[in-house]
Amino acid sequence: MLTDWSVAIVIGLASILWVELVRDVYHLISHAWQPLYRLHAWHHRVFRPDLSVVSDEIYRKAHWYNDVPESLVMLFLSLLPVGIVEGLELSDRGLAWLGAVYTLSFLGGAIARGTGIARADELTDLTHRPGAFKQLPAQWWVNRPYHWRHHFDNQKAYYCGTLTIVDKIAGTALSLKGKRIAVTGASGTLGRALLLQLQKRGAKVIALTSKPQAIVLKDSSSPAKTLVWQAGQESDLAPELEKVDILILNHGINVHDERTPDAIARSYEINAFSQLRLLELFLNTVRTNEEIPTKEVWVNTSEAEVNPAFSPLYELSKRTLGDLVTLRRLDSPCIIRKLILGPFKSNLNPVGVMSANWVAKQILNLAVRDVRNIIVTINPITYLFFPVKELFSSLYFRFFTRSKTPRFNSAFPTQGSVPSETVRSLPKSP
Repeated sequence: MLTDWSVAIVIGLASILWVELVRDVYHLISHAWQPLYRLHAWHHRVFRPDLSVVSDEIYRKAHWYNDVPESLVMLFLSLLPVGIVEGLELSDRGLAWLGAVYTLSFLGGAIARGTGIARADELTDLTHRPGAFKQLPAQWWVNRPYHWRHHFDNQKAYYCGTLTIVDKIAGTALSLKGKRIAVTGASGTLGRALLLQLQKRGAKVIALTSKPQAIVLKDSSSPAKTLVWQAGQESDLAPELEKVDILILNHGINVHDERTPDAIARSYEINAFSQLRLLELFLNTVRTNEEIPTKEVWVNTSEAEVNPAFSPLYELSKRTLGDLVTLRRLDSPCIIRKLILGPFKSNLNPVGVMSANWVAKQILNLAVRDVRNIIVTINPITYLFFPVKELFSSLYFRFFTRSKTPRFNSAFPTQGSVPSETVRSLPKSP
């Protein structure tokens, strides 16, 4: 009996998942096939960037032209799981109709909104409600900030309606096209590889380097935009960070077997404190509804967070950075991704196994699928240990620390202002 009910519940949930997949694929096709897009375009005419409605008449028409046909397709294809279950003659197959019942709720909501029934939009159109964002874009389900990006970041991405499965499969859970992306450590092997791969995906790249030379990428006739800075002078980059969408913190040093006071100071300064100062400067640029969903920080903390790198000071400083980033994530006003990278061949690690170009490609492949902890390594232990370590560190920090400021604070400093007290209080180079 228990087994029969378990099978029935699985069938019911699978039927709901099926119609959700149908809806998202229908949405994706509507952006690729012109006859469908002519109907779907009404939906994109409805909202202003603050998600207020341009016109009540257009809002109602959009539901008849887009939402109702979409729901009818979902309803028709919801019969497929029913037919399969009936054909297999499974017991307790009544729950196969759950997908159809679920779809009727969407169809009913679309009709109610299309006919202008009072408060129908408030009850059934949750991802389009106006107001300040109080959450980051969710990772596994669609919330308002996630869906906002489909309307106002890139209409060729963020297709999903409830679950983000189709976007993860299609690589449309994050759009890099047209984004202004700054990469520190740009003169290094991985920095150059990231700039090249980002440029290939349509990003507008900015090279941040400590070396006074322009960065010229492969197959490029002109240098990338290059800004020279030094550790301890992070505040000089504040005006530029205002214009950046994604900041990739990738700079670092490896003193290998040194253990002198100078080596200790340099390792922590460059691998941890400098990165944290830049992180805070960037987070201070996130102020508006438009910036909360679209700005991000990616931090290269290395798999030294959980595995030995046979360079104690590199490990210690990177673990410090990793823990501080985990702590800062709890209150961050934008998404922070970690890059957990194994040994790749570079000036810091001339005996690395992986190529930097391959690593850069994998980083972007995972980022566009909205992976928040991006692991690229040949070491299977990292894939097992890091998620556990990150989970327990995050829970520990959440239970035993507290924030004194709101996560989404409208009273951030204005553009071009001096760094916050947090940034100025961090250790700096002598």
